[in-house]
Amino acid sequence: MKHRLFVESIAPSIEIGGEEFHHAARVVRVREGEEVEVFDGRGHAAHGRVVEVGPNALRIDIDREVESRESPLRIELAAAIIQVDKFELVLQKATELGVASIIPLVTDRIEVRAERYRGKSERWAKIVLEAVKQSGRSIVPRIEEPTRFDDVVTKAGLKFFFDADAEADRAPERADEVTLLIGPEGGWSEREIALARGSRCIVQRLGPRRLRAETAAIGAVSIIAARYGDI
Repeated sequence: MKHRLFVESIAPSIEIGGEEFHHAARVVRVREGEEVEVFDGRGHAAHGRVVEVGPNALRIDIDREVESRESPLRIELAAAIIQVDKFELVLQKATELGVASIIPLVTDRIEVRAERYRGKSERWAKIVLEAVKQSGRSIVPRIEEPTRFDDVVTKAGLKFFFDADAEADRAPERADEVTLLIGPEGGWSEREIALARGSRCIVQRLGPRRLRAETAAIGAVSIIAARYGDI
């Protein structure tokens, strides 16, 4: 895939400076005449050619739009906060798989202290942006603030609650928008399971084997994207 650059808006001629210029010109070393893609993070992407690389900015002339690679299914991933490096892997892979938004979930059995994930929003946003570039997407998923499980599970909409030990419910045949709830390494508490049942969540399993939390999150997104989306 051609090198991809994030821009604020798409116009016939675009000048790119700042950090995005530094990465393009100094790290991946794009050259004049090279074909590239640009995207605005809101669903628009275009093909163009680098016509000038200056000391502080480069200029791209746009010649055509790029067809969207976004999924027709809107997936909101609400995943329990786990060890930071593993949670960052979930952010990356879920973005590649097409999620629309990610909620870092604070659960009863969370094992990570708040100070370990507090202030990570800028780093997490960069991880997601790089995954968008790599995967060819044109929308940057939104990362919500860490949110209590109770506040997510009780909201309206179609919600899939993944629990390795529960009997699975029958899933609907169609879905346009869904929230996936993934627990921590220690699993859900009895209180959370009861609350999920009472909030009309659809309970699902990921097979007979017990998965690590990061594997469960990536697997759940893959399965739901294949079932209702474009994978």
